[in-house]
Parts: sequence; C-alpha cells; structure tokens
Amino acid sequence: MTTGQGGARSARRTDALLNRERLVAAAHEVFAADGPGASLNEIARRAGVGPGTLYRHFPSRQALLTAVLRDRVGVLCGQAERLGAAGSADEALERWLEAFLAHARAHQAMGSVLLLDGPGAPEPDCHRPILETAAGLLGRAQRRGTARADLGADDLVRLVVGIALSTARDEDAEQARRLLSLALDAVHGRARGGG
Repeated sequence: MTTGQGGARSARRTDALLNRERLVAAAHEVFAADGPGASLNEIARRAGVGPGTLYRHFPSRQALLTAVLRDRVGVLCGQAERLGAAGSADEALERWLEAFLAHARAHQAMGSVLLLDGPGAPEPDCHRPILETAAGLLGRAQRRGTARADLGADDLVRLVVGIALSTARDEDAEQARRLLSLALDAVHGRARGGG
C-alpha cells in the first residue's frame, strides 16, 4: 500500500478546508455581534484554531470580510431557486426581495468597510450574483405578465439598496417593509405614458 504521502496530503487539505469553514462560520457570528471591526483573535478562538491559522487562510481583515460577505450572498442567492420552485413567480420575487432587503440592512457596514479599503483590497464581487438572481426572478414574473416589462433588474436592486440605506438606522424594520411594499406595487403596476 502506498497511500502514506497521498493520504497525508489529502488529510491536510481536508483539515485546512474544515478550518476555513469554521473560521468563516465563526466570523459570521462575531461580525454580526460586534461589527466589521470585531476581534480577529475572538474569531480564531471561536473557530477552535490559533491566530496563525486564521492569517494563513485570511491574510487581512478585508480578506475575511470578503469571504463572509461572499458566503452570505451565496446563501441569499441560493434562496431564489428554492423560492422559485415552491411558489408563484410573484411570490418568489417578493420573498426574495424581502430577504435581500434584510441582507442589505444587516450587512451594510460590512460592505461599506470593503468599499472604503484602498488599492490591493480583495474585490468581493457580490453585486453580479445579486443582479443575476434579481434578473432571473424578475424575468420570470415579466414572462407571466405580472411585472412591468420596462423594469430592469438593476432598477430593482437599486430600489432595494436605496430602501436599505435610507432605513439603516431604524431599529424597527417596519418602515423598510412599508417602502418595499410600495416598491412592489410599482413593480406590478403599469408604466406611465411616456412624454
């Protein structure tokens, strides 16, 4: 049997992957509780690894923030498929926009920190998957004739981000929900006559 070296390398890769997953999961919790400036040592401690392991996987705070944000966007976009399979086009679009609004309000500080970082900071590229997901859901509603044909996914994403930004300081999310409801009325309304 010659599985010694190959098996050891495979075990190291598996351990490294598990450590990375634990670090991202711990970072989710710590950043949610303490914000993007949270202690990296606390994240390492909660993940059950040393600070050196954290820095091997994520050489900077920005790299860890980017990994967490990408993970959260992946979960958010993954919801669209489940929603699309479970309900009508309008319901799927509405439920996903509610989830996107909650995401945007909750993670605004993290995204802002990443945007403010200078040259050399990793690009999270979270806009593209969100835009593609919104386009898929909106397109489905448009094909069914229940959403305005003149509305683009970029318009929709900007509306939701605007609502998130304008209500970010509100402890109660009721105003955000109300504004989203008004935006959804516009999504399902008719285009006004041009002029």
